[in-house]
Amino acid sequence: MGKLSALRGSLLLIALLPGLAGASELYRYISDKGVVVLDRQGVPPQYMGKGYDVLDEQGRLLRKVPPAPTAEERERLNQAKLQANSDTQLLRLYSSLEDVDRARERKLTELDGAIAAARGNLQALRTQQANFQSQAAEQERAGREVPESLLVQISNLKAEQTSRLNDIARFEAARKQADAGFTAERGRLAKLLGGQ
Repeated sequence: MGKLSALRGSLLLIALLPGLAGASELYRYISDKGVVVLDRQGVPPQYMGKGYDVLDEQGRLLRKVPPAPTAEERERLNQAKLQANSDTQLLRLYSSLEDVDRARERKLTELDGAIAAARGNLQALRTQQANFQSQAAEQERAGREVPESLLVQISNLKAEQTSRLNDIARFEAARKQADAGFTAERGRLAKLLGGQ
């Protein structure tokens, strides 16, 4: 029975040691009034964000808990993280500056093709509209009323032309944006690869 009691006592002491060790720590922080406070109980929640020091019972620094980052610092850290992710993605996409140049050329050629096709469609629509308007003019010159179906076709062709013009503007804006994007990616990749 004596061995069992001794074992229980040892286990109890082992269980209490971390608590006793923690009790010998001092927490140093600065209050709202600018006064340095030493406390064995810990740091009150309202002061934790300002940072504090953990000292041993002789006053030696065990660890320093830095202040919480400000909103600007958090934003800077977030931007740095986003840039690191972007850089990783860029290095996955391209292994050299020539890869960027080839991708840029492919994309711009694709957009140039789309612009040319839209312009071709626009010209065909204009020609068709001119033919229908010529037919309408002949009807009027002959003293006949222009058929409603012909007027609807002319109106539809005008709407389609507006749509093609919008397509061309959209493709040209996409081309400008793609060109700027590839230029930025090339510049960033050059920095990441050591200024090739």
